Amino acid sequence: MAKMTKAQREWRPGMPRKRRSTKVMFASTVLLLEAFVAFFGTLAVFGLRRGEVDPGIILGVGIALTVVLVLACAVLSKPWGIGVGWALQLVLILTGFAEPTMFIVGILFAICWWYGIRAGMRIDREVAQRDREQAEWDAAHGDQTGPQTP
Repeated sequence: MAKMTKAQREWRPGMPRKRRSTKVMFASTVLLLEAFVAFFGTLAVFGLRRGEVDPGIILGVGIALTVVLVLACAVLSKPWGIGVGWALQLVLILTGFAEPTMFIVGILFAICWWYGIRAGMRIDREVAQRDREQAEWDAAHGDQTGPQTP
């Protein structure tokens, strides 16, 4: 039998699901897209600069960056997670020293990151406000989410 997670052990029938943060979802999406770009950028640099730089260094750094971008998705809900994401935006921009096109790609992704964080925070605030208003309405009118009989 599979081991249950904490959320599974604490769940009871009728408990509302905890909402996922839109900010975290947007940020994760940007980081995962950046991981793909970092991986394929690594392959491009490997093909273009193989004689100039040791291939092991190119592949090692590129694959490490790809893995870090993917793993950073796991810490985005922590208070310092967004800061890690900003640091990775800077690292992606700095890959432009290996392939100049990455300056443009990195800056465009940093803009996407900024917009995703900003829009996600706004949506999360709106959802929280809507949940508060719904809870107030339910308290004033009684919870009417049960089965409806005609």
